[in-house]
Amino acid sequence: MLAAFLFIASISGCQALPKPEPGSVFESRQAQWKNRGKPDKQEGGSKTSKQESESKAGKQGIEPKAEKKAEDKTEKELSDQSALENGDKVEKGDLPSRYDARIDGRTAPVKNQGDLGTCWAFASLLSLESSMLPGKSYDFSEDHMSHDPYFLLDQKSGGDYIMSMAYLLSWRGPVLEEEDPYGDGISPEGLKAVCHVQEIQILPEYDRDAIKEAVYRTGGVQSALYTTLQGQTQDSRYYKKENGAYYYSGTQQPNHDVVIVGWDDDYPAENFTTLPPENGAFLCENSWGTGFGKDGFFYVSYYDTNLGATNLVYSGVEPADNYDEIYQSDLCGWLGQIGYGGETIWAANVYQATASEQESQESGNAQKDSKSGNGQKKQTAGKTQKVQAAGFYAVGQNTEYEISILKNVPEHPSDADWRALKRQKLGTTNGSVSYAGYYTIPLAEPVELEPGKRFAVLVELKTPGAVHPMAIEYDSQDGRCRVDLTDGEGYISADGDLWESAEEQQACNLCLKAYTAWE
Repeated sequence: MLAAFLFIASISGCQALPKPEPGSVFESRQAQWKNRGKPDKQEGGSKTSKQESESKAGKQGIEPKAEKKAEDKTEKELSDQSALENGDKVEKGDLPSRYDARIDGRTAPVKNQGDLGTCWAFASLLSLESSMLPGKSYDFSEDHMSHDPYFLLDQKSGGDYIMSMAYLLSWRGPVLEEEDPYGDGISPEGLKAVCHVQEIQILPEYDRDAIKEAVYRTGGVQSALYTTLQGQTQDSRYYKKENGAYYYSGTQQPNHDVVIVGWDDDYPAENFTTLPPENGAFLCENSWGTGFGKDGFFYVSYYDTNLGATNLVYSGVEPADNYDEIYQSDLCGWLGQIGYGGETIWAANVYQATASEQESQESGNAQKDSKSGNGQKKQTAGKTQKVQAAGFYAVGQNTEYEISILKNVPEHPSDADWRALKRQKLGTTNGSVSYAGYYTIPLAEPVELEPGKRFAVLVELKTPGAVHPMAIEYDSQDGRCRVDLTDGEGYISADGDLWESAEEQQACNLCLKAYTAWE
């Protein structure tokens, strides 16, 4: 049996683990997201080993100016804005030199995280809220996200985007602020997501144009910086309060999440305490209340060491009734990657189809809540369940995929079983995605499921330059995550012919979901 190369990514507070082989996309991204929400009080001086990282200074960057009023926009900017509102693609070269999402009503109200280490939750939900504006306005609960029971860190211990993605993509949230107010130390059980996040793109490092286009077309981009500030009343030698301008060129890792909501290519370099290489800055929304910066917003130089290194955009948000069931076993999300040292991997997650209400009653088994449910009560008696789509993480850019559904998967399938099942693939669809992130892909045609029968989501992934192209959930035994390996049945293969169990032989769950509807 072929052996898989298991890459375990360390995140804030994890024990030291072997480094992955060169080419792991997850390693370079994860290194930028340690200790989120836990400001470093050190200003200069010696660095600890955890704080040391390769400096990103000198990469492309940019800065801000005074806001431009709607009536002052150029004909070109108005044309681009019209394209945005009509859903047309704005080419990268056509992006304006300056943009402020506040002018178009596409920024959520500024919030205040107080003295808790929850900037990661605020940035995630501010970015999500902005992606739904101006059409729909929501105030989502950071308390519910940061109290998520599948993660064991308290609100003062920080967090990261991996936790945000896991919470949202499993449909545990978002919930409304009024249902779970911030800062009361508790979080009610049984709350239901008011919408479903189906796609989260992770933009390339320091790709200024990609960030701009995402802000312009989709919404605020969640990113991070290093700061010694811990609130709106403090000072830092990297922050010029009178200008609301921040620039850090050192080597410390990021420790605070913010949301990019605009930019200005001509923002004067002289506005910063230390002169960056050139003009230009991103406009960012913070979570320290309106007393910080300019009503809660501030500018960060394009040449800041960390801002733009990791960038999330919530690019696919759908109503909570888009699907009826979600089949999944990765409730703690993308915690690592696995592969066979090459760009391609085959993977399959096996599930048992739920029964309709009528069939459950006839068999004497009450329909119970499980990880296949979406929490929404729906009458299923007399209806047929069909797989409509599947979801997976692309661990790098330009990932190619082929997704199929396999029916009647036997217990403990052999290599011969897999070869036979592959000859009967259903609903097969293929394509590629430009960026890393999570994607929900509709099948070529819905696949009907038989109640109580076993089926599998089969995926073949090819990620250029990757050696671990499959995202996984695993238990690193570091006290951060409540991982349950008993809820999954996944299989992986280097060639689609020889297979091994992800849970039994690699101690991990595969991040591979299925979405169904009752018709």
